[in-house]
Amino acid sequence: MIGWISGNLIGKDIPGGVLGNVIAGFIGSWLGVELLGARGPVIGGFHIIPAIVGSIIALLIFFALARGGAFGRR
Repeated sequence: MIGWISGNLIGKDIPGGVLGNVIAGFIGSWLGVELLGARGPVIGGFHIIPAIVGSIIALLIFFALARGGAFGRR
């Protein structure tokens, strides 16, 4: 659910459908809690605000790498 929310917030489809949403949610939750700490409401064991923020960051990094933005294609 977190991956789906973050994908909708940035306006891009996450590759892999449901599995991509799940992976983005887990990675985002881990990243968000590492960056922002364990704060905010908890649903299903996930701190929602850090998880969504982390998921958006993870997706932006993924999409930048996927199109070659970070390293530039040659």
